[in-house]
Amino acid sequence: MLFGMISRVSAANDLKDSLDVSAQRTREIASRIAQSQVNGGNGFALPSDPLTGQPVAGTDQEDIEKDMASLADEQVRYEATAKLLEKTYEQLRSSVSSQS
Repeated sequence: MLFGMISRVSAANDLKDSLDVSAQRTREIASRIAQSQVNGGNGFALPSDPLTGQPVAGTDQEDIEKDMASLADEQVRYEATAKLLEKTYEQLRSSVSSQS
């Protein structure tokens, strides 16, 4: 009975769902980053120009950078949602304890 009431008066369920979605996105992005292959399978090594030996910026590296930025953004979103959920639970605890 209490759990049904909580879902009607708070955003806890929506916030928990948002955390689940954010965690899934983080896993997907992290998987793409971990599986990225640059320069014939040398992990995150930049491809190098055979003539000069200097690193050459390639599209794979740019994709990795975009994924890393997406990962950082998703982590910030996750932390913010977790803080909102924490405050929601705090308000619920306060409300329930004041009723006693």
